[in-house]
Amino acid sequence: MTRPQITIDGRDELADTLGISRSDVGERPTLSELRRTVETETDPEFASMGEAIREDLSGELDAELLASELAAFEEQIARLREIRDAGIPDGEEEPEALYREVVQPAWRLYDHLVEAGFFESLEERLPRFTPDHIERTAHELVRLDALSEELGDLGFDEREKTVLVMNVVNNNTRLARWVPTKEIPNEVEFDVEHVPPLHKRAMGGALLWVNSMDVHLWQKEVLVTEEILDDGYWDVKAMLAGVDLIARAALDIAEDGAMSDSQLVAALTGGAAIAIVNQEEICKDVYWITEEVRTPSPAR
Repeated sequence: MTRPQITIDGRDELADTLGISRSDVGERPTLSELRRTVETETDPEFASMGEAIREDLSGELDAELLASELAAFEEQIARLREIRDAGIPDGEEEPEALYREVVQPAWRLYDHLVEAGFFESLEERLPRFTPDHIERTAHELVRLDALSEELGDLGFDEREKTVLVMNVVNNNTRLARWVPTKEIPNEVEFDVEHVPPLHKRAMGGALLWVNSMDVHLWQKEVLVTEEILDDGYWDVKAMLAGVDLIARAALDIAEDGAMSDSQLVAALTGGAAIAIVNQEEICKDVYWITEEVRTPSPAR
């Protein structure tokens, strides 16, 4: 099983973004180490945005439904290791539902958030991805105890937790291409009216990728290597961590929970960013199977 790596360059870029000395963290820093080093001052602008989102959605979200489906979703995420071990889905005429079963509770979460106007509120209240916004999000994410605890419950070790945050912080340029619908220029070649809000694209897009995995692996079985399966396992796990973080933030709004308003914004922004970055990764790792990475053909 391949594991996501913390490179020296990635570590240095993360430390620089967080405004901490490279010597203050180890060669392979953990989220806990970063939390002890990063400044703890609350971001007032984040707090203001979080308060506005809570006001928008007050009474709109069903806390019981969110809690129930989130628990069911997290039980499914815990099954990802056994799904990876199963490899290619079985089936003579169509593949068995492995990855599709994992995301069923998440689709119910998503449908409720759509009905509640959740994504429209985020589109209205949150800014686009910029280096400054990602940097401020990173500070709040590192300080968010719930992030480390929830990721631990989902089966992420310390290295994997750090990689998730690092891949958000160090991908400003890629994230900047995902703009809120209201900021897409009118002269583009498609109808902007049909483009969903950014966070809806992040969450729904991640679920669609996972939903398609069974059919894709089954149809491309002769091309798929163990390395592709390993990379797909990590990309799916990471995407679903982003989806889970968005859903956790929604539940916190519904229950008026423990997150501060600034942490709420960090959870929403970070969850979307994690889902987005790993959507792009799964494209490269699993769906774009080139001659160089495919299983060698016996005809050669």
